[in-house]
Amino acid sequence: MASLSSPSDLEQKAREAFIDDHFELAVDLYSQAISLSPSNPELFADRAQANLKLRNFTEAVADANRAIELDPSMHKAYLRKGNACFELEEYPTAKAALEKGASLVPGDTRFANLIKRCEESIAEESGEVFNQSLEKLPTCAVENIDQALSDVPKPETPASNLKPKYRHEFYQKPEEVVVTIFAKGVPASDVLVDFGEQILSVRVNSPGEDAYTFQPRLFGKIKPEECRYEVLQTKIEIRLAKAEPINWTSLEFSNSVVPQRVNVVSGITPQKPAYPSSKPRRVDWDKLEAQVKKEEKEEKLDGDAALNKFFRDIYKDADEDTRRAMSKSFVESNGTVLSTNWKEVGSKKVEGSPPEGMEVKKWEY
Repeated sequence: MASLSSPSDLEQKAREAFIDDHFELAVDLYSQAISLSPSNPELFADRAQANLKLRNFTEAVADANRAIELDPSMHKAYLRKGNACFELEEYPTAKAALEKGASLVPGDTRFANLIKRCEESIAEESGEVFNQSLEKLPTCAVENIDQALSDVPKPETPASNLKPKYRHEFYQKPEEVVVTIFAKGVPASDVLVDFGEQILSVRVNSPGEDAYTFQPRLFGKIKPEECRYEVLQTKIEIRLAKAEPINWTSLEFSNSVVPQRVNVVSGITPQKPAYPSSKPRRVDWDKLEAQVKKEEKEEKLDGDAALNKFFRDIYKDADEDTRRAMSKSFVESNGTVLSTNWKEVGSKKVEGSPPEGMEVKKWEY
């Protein structure tokens, strides 16, 4: 194919490829145009539509997000984001995008129809029963997600030997998943992170290079409003708040894995043993613990036990110099001297001082 020098030429060729149903070629041409004109929201919105045709839904969400970032008033970008999120079963995220787009073009039935479908899907997930059937819904326009995409087979993704620009890993707690992207020295202004109900979208812009994108469909659902991220000197740390306490066996969604619920036990409240009784009795465990500590403190000891407790109490409440003096004198004197004066013992070796009638003997090993 002849080389095309301007973004407008590439854009025109991409549109022609799209009209001819050559969607992969259209995506490639739009990508070339974007590399020459990375601040053009139209290119991202149109590439999102081509990705929708190819059923590349996470890529479509990323493109739509970028178009919205560049031009928040572009209603078709919200429509395409809503379409893609609906297919990813991100119904609340899809609804929010569609409602925003609908506010920009009042009366557009494409938004109203898809919003209604989102509401029904959300209700079905919540266990509610609807009396209306889907057959009664009015026919959507050209960009209706079912009509536009139902006959398009999902292409096989070719294997790639290219390594991602940044390495990532994750670990989890019962209530959250922490994703780390090892991007060193990236300005916070070049990082864009977006959270959906079950999708994470990360974009790192690099001047003069292709932007790094990471858009996995997540293993489980999250609470977007509670998620957060931080750009550090050596990494981007993203904290995903789990919608429910299930164990994520991987970061990305898989149809073959059944989530396992985690029994969450508070780390600060001890589990209270239950004893058979004819009458339940509430035990104040904090009060019981305080009482045991008080008894331990007031316990009267005799002989060596009392002496050891006395020394422990001195060491526990002592300052750093006193502790150093006690440790040094005790070790160097083979346990026969215990001094609390660092000025006295700090500059010299402490010689042993055995009890009267005994002598210090050096053991050989």
